[in-house]
Amino acid sequence: MSLLPSLEIFRHQGYRHYWIARQLVSAERQMVAVAIGWQIYDLARETRSIEESAFLLGLVGLVQFLPVFLLSLIGGQAADRFDRKLILIVSNTVRFFVIGGLFAASFAPAAIAIPAIFIAAALMGGVNAFTPAAANSLYPRLVPRDELPLAIAWNSLGFQTAAILGPAIGGFLYIAGPQTVYAVAAAITFIAILVFLAAQTPRHEPIKGAHGLSMIVDGLRYVRDNKIVLGAISLDLVVVFFGGVTALLPVFARDVLHVGTEGLGVLRAAPALGAAIVAFLLARQGLTRKVGFWMLVSIAIYGAAMLGFAVSRLFWLSAAMLAITGAADMISMYVRQSLIQLATPDAMRGRVSSVSFIFISASNELGEFESGVAARFLGPVGAVLLGGSVAIAASFAWIGLFPKLARADRFEDAALKV
Repeated sequence: MSLLPSLEIFRHQGYRHYWIARQLVSAERQMVAVAIGWQIYDLARETRSIEESAFLLGLVGLVQFLPVFLLSLIGGQAADRFDRKLILIVSNTVRFFVIGGLFAASFAPAAIAIPAIFIAAALMGGVNAFTPAAANSLYPRLVPRDELPLAIAWNSLGFQTAAILGPAIGGFLYIAGPQTVYAVAAAITFIAILVFLAAQTPRHEPIKGAHGLSMIVDGLRYVRDNKIVLGAISLDLVVVFFGGVTALLPVFARDVLHVGTEGLGVLRAAPALGAAIVAFLLARQGLTRKVGFWMLVSIAIYGAAMLGFAVSRLFWLSAAMLAITGAADMISMYVRQSLIQLATPDAMRGRVSSVSFIFISASNELGEFESGVAARFLGPVGAVLLGGSVAIAASFAWIGLFPKLARADRFEDAALKV
């Protein structure tokens, strides 16, 4: 038996190009996130305290979340009405120019650079309101249905690999200044756009006779009525909202562990390394039984590792704890994505994906704001301790709140609406 996951999925030209472009974009986003986080925190620390600077990092997450919250449902119904490949090309073109703006602003003083970063974060949030629904609803049409779990596993493996390389490269390039990171990120985005353009995708069949508002309501109603899907995405919302630590990593790198930008790149990459190992295993042999049980167990492990990270003062131990959080989160993400993709009709994938992404974005970007607020009042260590405790509590609470999720044996169980 081969140690490598099956490469048969890449015989589909459309999926192959889609996969390459998505990983390029993922790596670029990680690079830009490292640069923005360190640049904001470094500029803020010139005149502000650790707690005040951490709060400013949280505000970046809030600024990114608001456009997602306001526009994601529109982006979801757009993905069901318009060509999804075209949406990806246009949205990434906008992102290319936003990164160009960050490059220009990196030469400006703090009084100009900080507001410019916030404006760029808001614009990127607007882009993120449209790209996930289009991307997540496009690739299931690029492979046969029976190969979809393998496609999901390869997507996860590719994303986590990009999440390992992106922060590491971003942290290394930042030694030469943020403008270097932004220049390389813009070049990567441009290449990704060209790869998307070359992808052979099936002709989009838009929904006829449906209005935008009614389509949005249908997507919300579908998620509400499918308790397994609702339980999966709401669990992710609660856990990452309180338990996310990404926004605070510049604080830990500079003022807790004292490891600088290179160490920040390692800390940002550590969760992805753990997730990539699990994604590799899932690509070889995906979960087929007791999927709900494994999702809840992974959340408890995530919380415990977060507590370990909070109390650690050793760089290697902190990185190891973050790697465990990434491995546990990968199991949860794999289960959630498989439940959604296998249970959702193609005509509704855009809207359901947009609803899911609002939950995910709320847990990530809005969670970064929560981290900043918690760090302002509890300190960075106290904020992470709170998050880890909430994750462990949620893993037990969801057994009672969503019993069908806890008892879900196979992914096909998600098709049973209750």
